[in-house]
Amino acid sequence: MRDTLRHFVAEFVGTFALVFVGGAAIMQSQNQATGMGLLGVALAHGLILSLMVSALMRISGHFNPAVTLGFLATRRIAASMAGIYIVAQLVGAVAAAFALKGLFPAEVVEATRVGGQSISSDIGFGTAVALEAIATFFLVFVIFGTAVDPQAPRVGGFAIGLTVAADILAIGPLTGASMNPARSFGPAVASGEFVAQAVYWIGPILGAVLAAVLYDRVFLPRAPEPVAHGAVDPAGPAPRVHGT
Repeated sequence: MRDTLRHFVAEFVGTFALVFVGGAAIMQSQNQATGMGLLGVALAHGLILSLMVSALMRISGHFNPAVTLGFLATRRIAASMAGIYIVAQLVGAVAAAFALKGLFPAEVVEATRVGGQSISSDIGFGTAVALEAIATFFLVFVIFGTAVDPQAPRVGGFAIGLTVAADILAIGPLTGASMNPARSFGPAVASGEFVAQAVYWIGPILGAVLAAVLYDRVFLPRAPEPVAHGAVDPAGPAPRVHGT
């Protein structure tokens, strides 16, 4: 029970921080006095994710339902714990969005949908899904290459945060570069605007699962998890670990 609570709180705090800081950066970008544009939004997301992953990776460090499902697909997390992670992530995202809604001026909240993402009118549904899938593929591939692989360089969350920042710079103007169903779901609940939510679930989940399975099968053939992550038997019937 205590272990479950630790994982839940870690995922809640990390996701809350990501949505709060990322959403606040988007909302501040509406303020001409701050001068914060796409680069500022990308840095805000990348920095807070780097810090939270580094602080909490010994316990969990997903903060993203798509990432959790990628770990589930490769049997690096038990199904029951994956459910706890995803619930914590969604609750943390919603709590952060309502905090932003209560703390920022009403006109900024309305103009930015509480710091949420939106799809450009220049692209269609399929293109938006593909862009989110590709961006999330890069994110999860880097997660496996820096945090899962036993021979990976120990750089904390730095590389993961940089990947998020790079993705936002690349596709932010087109889809908002969510790469995270919870990141989009929280502001949608707080604003009551659920437009394009399917894009922010389908794309990231497809990209995350593909990246996780590819890295696991090609670069980690039957490789054990790092000691800090707990042992996993790829041939066994069920995983024996709770999280990353």
